[in-house]
Amino acid sequence: MKKTLSILTLAALLSAVGAACAADHGSLPRNYESWEKSKARVITDKKSMFYGIHYIYVNKKAMPTYKTGGANYPDGSRFVAVNYSIKEEGGKQVPGKKTMIVMMQRDKKQQETGGWRFVGFTPDGKSSGLDGKRDCFGCHEKDAKDRGFVLSRYADFK
Repeated sequence: MKKTLSILTLAALLSAVGAACAADHGSLPRNYESWEKSKARVITDKKSMFYGIHYIYVNKKAMPTYKTGGANYPDGSRFVAVNYSIKEEGGKQVPGKKTMIVMMQRDKKQQETGGWRFVGFTPDGKSSGLDGKRDCFGCHEKDAKDRGFVLSRYADFK
């Protein structure tokens, strides 16, 4: 009986730790596809992490700052980029299979990454284990520090 209780206690503890870690990484917003959506961006450099065709979705909280090119995004601002492979149809490059989804969410507690939480997802919306500091922030810091670490620009959005 004690052994069974200990195993159940351990299982409950591991489950709680797992849930806390998942919550810390963030989750994909269910309604992001209803946010304002960019035109398709095509990256043909096969060495790029973003090789393919992608769209950027911006929530209402981020949009006013994004439109002005500002840097002071309010907490809760979110950007979701959805990447697809490139497929040829009728001589045109069109989206193929979904390859990944990434999100950046303004969270001023995330000081190591400029006040943003970076989260990666598989094509079906499950956490990909992306490390925001290692895999994302270096480029954002290098290329967009003056724009609040947001790489894309509203002028390229529409």
